Amino acid sequence: RKAIEEAQKVTDKPSLISCRTKIGYGSPNKEGSASSHGSPLGEDEIALTKKNYGWDAKEPFFIPEEALNHFRNEITKGADAEKEWTAKFDQYKAAHPSDAESFDSWFADLDLNWEQVLPVFEPSEKGVATRKASGDVLKALSAAIPNLIGGSADLSPSNNTQTGQDSFSAENFAGKYVHYGIREHAMGSIMNGIRLHKGAIPYGGTFLIFSDYCRPAIRLAALSNIPTVFVFTHDSIGLGEDGPTHQPIEQLASLRALPNHLMLRPTDANETAVCWKIALQQKGRPSSLALTRQNLPIYNRDKNNSANLVEKGAYILFDSEKATPDVILLASGSEVEIAVEAQKLLKSQNIDARVVSMPCWEIFREQPEVYRDMVLPKEVKARVAIEAASPFGWTEWTGDSGKVIGINHFGASAPYQTIYKEFGLTAERVAEEAQSLVN
Repeated sequence: RKAIEEAQKVTDKPSLISCRTKIGYGSPNKEGSASSHGSPLGEDEIALTKKNYGWDAKEPFFIPEEALNHFRNEITKGADAEKEWTAKFDQYKAAHPSDAESFDSWFADLDLNWEQVLPVFEPSEKGVATRKASGDVLKALSAAIPNLIGGSADLSPSNNTQTGQDSFSAENFAGKYVHYGIREHAMGSIMNGIRLHKGAIPYGGTFLIFSDYCRPAIRLAALSNIPTVFVFTHDSIGLGEDGPTHQPIEQLASLRALPNHLMLRPTDANETAVCWKIALQQKGRPSSLALTRQNLPIYNRDKNNSANLVEKGAYILFDSEKATPDVILLASGSEVEIAVEAQKLLKSQNIDARVVSMPCWEIFREQPEVYRDMVLPKEVKARVAIEAASPFGWTEWTGDSGKVIGINHFGASAPYQTIYKEFGLTAERVAEEAQSLVN
């Protein structure tokens, strides 16, 4: 505390205070050793340590009176500071009634007319990358949600996360976009802090491969029930010539394994819009969006396979002609396109296939059993899943009798079409595996 006070007197610029510490400080026999970290001191050593500190207490758990009073006084100081802040805030709102309603709405639950706010994308075979669609969605959301605070870890143009917002800086506190620099962990931690403070809704972007750098912050958000939104683009080996260092293989499986967290991987622009709605509606868990670099077709939907069914986690995108399909093809994100093409190939072989899009496993698990059985009938054992990443976890949906096409090795540097063909991520491969299961 004395060092901090001294630094504040010396300069108004940032200061670095280096604290030289010893592990297990005060323990006569374990100070400076790993044993003071990896295991309890033990009763005898605790007694010796207390004696070393000059504490004569006999009880097992002891707080010196001076320390206890110091921390108890902090409670009063904090309460007084809050009262002072609240009084100033109320005074400001009374003097600026036009701002009062805006302030109150920032701290209230998000209340949007989603059908009016979210863009609807017209069907297109050429389509758009879901990262591009996400940018279009964010542009609409930013206009409708004044306290939406964006950002990226030095990848704003690639993530499509800055959609016209002014940048936040020391000169512009009104800016609603934060340039975090190449600091994924710091970005996630700062967003968690913003969301815990309340009043602002943060999101931040980077590549999916760099979610590993964000991991402690994502895990802490899940552990602490913080609804932070992470935007991860370049979601598979489909990112092309950036090569295997930038191609996520195990990241999707790892994030799906994280408790109290939503892993959202949309297959087209309209699914992307609904995934944003889902993420922003969460109150007690974080969400991660995995978005593509490459274009994906925008599918023509009717009321029976509306993109709104994304809110159920998985749904029938294109159904079989039979009431009970011969085989079910499952995928998320960019690989749904492969499943759709495989369905057409199978039809020419008189095999009736159902295509199921699975943008969010966690939400699908939460659906009533009757809905899950409608999408994935128990009697249909022939199931093929495909994902341009680790196949880990997919057997939950295919069963042991199904097939999972994935990648159990690192990627390669080449255009994504070339890599997909080289690694067997093709409609022909899906149709071949499906045929083997049916026959």
